[in-house]
Amino acid sequence: MANYEFITSDGEHIPIEINVKRGMKNITLRPRVVCGARRIEISRPWLSTDAAAMRFVEQKRRWLERIFANAPCRGHLKSGDWFDFLDMRVHVLHDDTVRVTRFVLQDDGTYTLFVGGDAALLENRIRTFIKSELLKHIKKLILQTPREFWPRRIALRDTSSRWGSCSTTGTISFSWRLAFAPYDVMRYVVMHELSHRKHMDHSPEFWAQVRALYGFGVERAKRWLTKNGASLHQYL
Repeated sequence: MANYEFITSDGEHIPIEINVKRGMKNITLRPRVVCGARRIEISRPWLSTDAAAMRFVEQKRRWLERIFANAPCRGHLKSGDWFDFLDMRVHVLHDDTVRVTRFVLQDDGTYTLFVGGDAALLENRIRTFIKSELLKHIKKLILQTPREFWPRRIALRDTSSRWGSCSTTGTISFSWRLAFAPYDVMRYVVMHELSHRKHMDHSPEFWAQVRALYGFGVERAKRWLTKNGASLHQYL
């Protein structure tokens, strides 16, 4: 595999990994951001070339620069820490006597997430809980929409460049980090992707459909995500 780099405007050298895949029609690229390790993954069709892939990277330079500039280093969650989960303020407590992760509402309106088992697996257990709960909320929202918008399959992914996607096969994917966003922002992304079940573009008709499903406040949710989206990658 050839070695390529993306050099940012401030001189950072970010490695590029190019993979050749049969059956693909277009070149796709995904910036990956993990504290201390950044890279760009490119998938290209068999009949394309590495040179074409690198030209595509340059076409997307401003977008890539923005993603890498805004992406914070990920911190660790430990017992005693707090984090926001869909408008809920959550306090993490490790208790090795607890067998099943418990999510408890406290008298002051906050929640405590009791996590048991080996302390070394604390973050893995928190991540598993968050994904499971987020998926429940997403499914509940989808069931409130007309059946014609329902996807064939729902997937949760850890993407750094998009919050959701809808394939022509009916699969809708969401970044599980939406769990750290306000509830209505998460709901906006869900309605955005469901609207792609009718309109696989961002035409005026598409945005009218998003507003019909979401209701008042679409622009506010979009602005919040644009301004604060990078902060959703700060944990785990």
